[in-house]
Amino acid sequence: MLWQTQNEDVLPNDPTDEVKETARDILESILETLPLIGIAIVVLVVSYLIARGVRSLLRSRLSQDRSESFARVFSKLGFAAVIALGVLTAVTVVFPSVKPGDLIAGLGVFSIAIGFAFQDILSNLLAGILILLRQPFEIGDQIEVEGQAGTVEDITIRETQLRTFGGEKIVIPNAEVYQSVVRVQTAYGPKRTVLEVGLDDHEDQDNATDVVLEAVRSVDGVKSDPEPQVFFTGFGDSTTNFDLRYWTDPEQATVRSVQDRVVRAVSRALKDAGIDMPSPIRELDARPSLAETFAGQS
Repeated sequence: MLWQTQNEDVLPNDPTDEVKETARDILESILETLPLIGIAIVVLVVSYLIARGVRSLLRSRLSQDRSESFARVFSKLGFAAVIALGVLTAVTVVFPSVKPGDLIAGLGVFSIAIGFAFQDILSNLLAGILILLRQPFEIGDQIEVEGQAGTVEDITIRETQLRTFGGEKIVIPNAEVYQSVVRVQTAYGPKRTVLEVGLDDHEDQDNATDVVLEAVRSVDGVKSDPEPQVFFTGFGDSTTNFDLRYWTDPEQATVRSVQDRVVRAVSRALKDAGIDMPSPIRELDARPSLAETFAGQS
């Protein structure tokens, strides 16, 4: 009997009892956590509502003083910041042992890893923020960057979108835009156009100047302030050359249409005044050796 009693004492526990005990512990943990999960859900919902309000408020306020792209992007960033804060708060509510400092430290390490993995994307995001802050150009401006010219259609946090003068859509990463030379054609209002014209060497330069300026002033679209100007610049093979300078609105379509009218008006005015614009003249020196060569070929 003694041996039987000792043997019963060392018998292993029933596996079914262990499973039941584990399930009971898990169920109790879930029941204890349910109120915390409920609070976390409330925190997330409240954070979402606050984030929407912050986004609307930022967009309405920023759009009064800054561009629409600036207001749109930074209102989204404000929305994301409030949501991130809400998620961080919800995690600390559900897991009280997790401290906010530990979460922030973990996010810092995670951010470094993400930064190395998505370096190009993050550089475009940072460049987009800097472009929106500095605003070297706005939507509707006509710019040239990286050999691409067109009208700015949109500025997002990642890219700048252009509509070329030929009707094509060009998407340029913001990092390239920020690091490149950008020519903003519509930044300062009127734009100057320079046309080179050649007169016959025997023509009266003062008379030609009066005829050209009168013709240019009559063209619709040419600005009267600053006034058109003529500057003689040098001599060609058979011409005296001058630059005709005039100002128009900066939009590319306007520049090209006014240029067409100016060329037509100047050409017509010079012809009516009897002033010649000769084509280049080439002189051939027929030496005896050249004549003998042609004679031998015949």
